[in-house]
Amino acid sequence: MPTPVRRLLVPVALLALAAWWLSRPQPLPASALPAHTASVVNGERLFHSGGCASCHGSVTGDGIDGRQLGGGLAMETPAGTFHVPNISPHPADGIGAWSDLDFVNAMRRGLSPEGRHYYPAFPYTSYARARTEDLLDLKAYMDTLPAVEGVAPPHALKPPFNWRRPIGFWKRLYLDEAPVHPGPSDEAERELGRYLVEGLGHCGECHTPRNVALAMDTTRWLMGAPLPAGEGNAPDISGGPDGIAGWSVSELVDYLETGVDPDYDIVGGEMVAVQENMAKLSPEDRRAIAVYLKSVSSE
Repeated sequence: MPTPVRRLLVPVALLALAAWWLSRPQPLPASALPAHTASVVNGERLFHSGGCASCHGSVTGDGIDGRQLGGGLAMETPAGTFHVPNISPHPADGIGAWSDLDFVNAMRRGLSPEGRHYYPAFPYTSYARARTEDLLDLKAYMDTLPAVEGVAPPHALKPPFNWRRPIGFWKRLYLDEAPVHPGPSDEAERELGRYLVEGLGHCGECHTPRNVALAMDTTRWLMGAPLPAGEGNAPDISGGPDGIAGWSVSELVDYLETGVDPDYDIVGGEMVAVQENMAKLSPEDRRAIAVYLKSVSSE
């Protein structure tokens, strides 16, 4: 082999090795799991705050069955079609064979039990802000639901979106456990709302514009965006003038509970399922969410 070619191959090989190392999966170790007695009651609360059944419920002839987490929903996006997987406790077709660590790594690090990167259509960039104890509670509740047979078809994505390894680079830029809009530490109600909205509630995934890398642009947090499926827009739900500045906290709480806004319009579209989940939360949780949303524009 000619010397100039050899000289070129060495840096290319080194760059390839560096890229492979930088994009590697980075799972949490077993030591990251705290000693914790799981609460199924809290897990059910978090299940509803995250709207898990809205995407992962079994697709039937009558719609989505939220008690059966067999998946099957096809999500059409600019990147291609994502088929929502079975997350029921079925040991083969669902996640029944997953350990607690497997579940936490999926939710906080976007990794499969085999260590493969999940596509960020699974909103782990939001779930990463959830406390590990709450994730263990969530899994404990999901383990009580029926085991459902059936496996969703593979995703049908366009290049380069079907390449998994580069997601490791993407995560280095956009997988961040820090709060988006932290507030004063003594504002417990607002902090609860922030935790629910920014974390398992993953409200920003639809309501926040995305940048060229399809990551949430947190400088325009909750200011409205095209829906991921490419049809329609999710409205501005920040406390700014184009959002909910004209709504009182009590009006927003009523909307989350009843689906009726201050102008007596009824919730529609994809927000119907979200509102139905919000109605299952406690009044304290709904008020905390409202307080946080109203505060966003002032920061």
